[in-house]
Parts: sequence; C-alpha cells; structure tokens
Amino acid sequence: MAKTGDPAHAAAGTALRSLDFALDRGSPVPLYYQLAQQLETAISQGVLAPGDLLGNEVDLSVRLGLSRPTVRQAIQSLVDKGLLVRRRGVGTQVVHSQVRRPLELTSLYDDLEAAGQAPTTEVVRNETVPAPPGVAAALGLAEGGEVVLLERLRRTHGLPVALLSNYLPAGLLDLDSARLEAGGLYRMMRAAGITLHSARQTVGARSASAEEASRLDEKEGAALLTMQRTAYDDTGRAVEYGSHIYRASRYSFDFQLLVRP
Repeated sequence: MAKTGDPAHAAAGTALRSLDFALDRGSPVPLYYQLAQQLETAISQGVLAPGDLLGNEVDLSVRLGLSRPTVRQAIQSLVDKGLLVRRRGVGTQVVHSQVRRPLELTSLYDDLEAAGQAPTTEVVRNETVPAPPGVAAALGLAEGGEVVLLERLRRTHGLPVALLSNYLPAGLLDLDSARLEAGGLYRMMRAAGITLHSARQTVGARSASAEEASRLDEKEGAALLTMQRTAYDDTGRAVEYGSHIYRASRYSFDFQLLVRP
C-alpha cells in the first residue's frame, strides 16, 4: 500500500482536485448518482484521462462532505460500467471513456480522432477474395466476383474497441495496409476522388464468440453491437460493404430522432 509520502500517493487524486462538484442535497436524485454522473462527464470530456488516479474514498468523502458508503457506491457504479478500475496497491484509476458515435455516414477513425480517443488500427487481412453471396448482392456484383476484403482491429487509448470487416470492389482504389493503419478507409476513398453520398445501415446486437472475445479483450458471450453498412458514391454506385462488431462495454450509437411534420 502506498504511504502518504510516496509519489504514487501524492499523484493520486490530483486530477480530481481541479474539479468542482455541484451536489444538490435537496434533490430527489441520490447523491451517489449525482457524483457518479459528474465523474462520468469528466471522463467523457477528457478532464479525467485514462490512467488518472482518483485517490481513496476516505479523502473524497471528506472533501465532498459525503459518507464513505455514498462515495463507494458512486465509484462502484463507474467500475461496473468499465470506466474505472480498482488496482491493488495503486487505487482507483480511470480506464477509458465509452465511445459514443453518431449515426452518420462518417469513418469510425475520423470520429474517434475528432473525439480525442487516440485511435490506432491493425490490419489483420488485406486480400482479394471471391465475393460471398450477401456481399455480392450488396455491391451489385456477380456472386464469386473479386472483392477486396479488409479486416482491421481498431483500438482507442491502446484498448480494442471494434473489429471491422469491409468488402470493396476489386480495383476501386489502392488499399495499402500502411496507409490504412495511419488513417481511416473513408479518408483514403476521399483522397482517391470517391465522393460518398449515402448508405444503408443496420444495427444489432449479439454475443461474442470465443475468437471475437479474444481479439476484443472480452469474455466469451459478452455483449457486442453489430453494424452492417452498404455505402454509395454520388453516382449511386455501391463502393463498400462493411460488417463491424463493437464492444458494448466501450461503444454506443447516438440517434437524433425528428418528428415528421
């Protein structure tokens, strides 16, 4: 256990001391929930970054004038969400913020980069294969026709968040693996003069297989979000079919719903 004079103890809670918590003791909303929400906001906005230490529950409860069980409940709720982790001999530490992505025709890489999520990409496969029936139908190709299959593992802050499988018509553009690992697929398509115009997309959910769980650092059977997307250029040509899986513990889709007049 770290002693008071240790650098680790001195560093613990430093980020928290810069935060101003606004707790309404007259509100019907439980105090633990108010504290948890404000901590979660600080994590999602990057005020509390991955690796930051929160210090111990006693110090935080004294500072905020809350009971230790209240603080413990707030922290546990964020541990359960995967935003914090308790490490023996270290203390409570920020792990990551959940990726929240709008449902728009954008690249996951671009969205993560814009959100400060430090994305990295590992190209697992980049090869020409015969188009499976569903892929051929989506791209308007003859079954068995040549397509380029890309499989990539996307990480944020060094932790896996998504496994991406994309099929593109052969010869559409030069899909260099080094460039794919340096940026997003849609960025490469734009650079090649391909103008994306629209897409059809389906979002679902299922459990992780053993192989998927191993790649995504999850337990077998963990919840995964799924997405299938066919993207079209400004001439109406299908230029990409994607089948992606995301860790539900680290990823969510944001919807904006409008009322029709």
